[in-house]
Amino acid sequence: MTKQLTAIIEREDDSYVSLCPELDIASQGDTVSEARQNLQEALTLFFETASKEEINQRLHSEIYITQVEVAIG
Repeated sequence: MTKQLTAIIEREDDSYVSLCPELDIASQGDTVSEARQNLQEALTLFFETASKEEINQRLHSEIYITQVEVAIG
């Protein structure tokens, strides 16, 4: 069984940080591809080791990624 999850990746200094907001699990890498792959690995390990109760507690079923406009200064 597989599940589609969100990966948000952003540059941080000389590396990239990846986050899965549905489970609040993060990883990092030297490239976007590496950060994505490391997040995928972290998620796989989580699903292999977590109890069903922990998965249900942490898994957010509705995640919205959008932009907002704010005044600066």
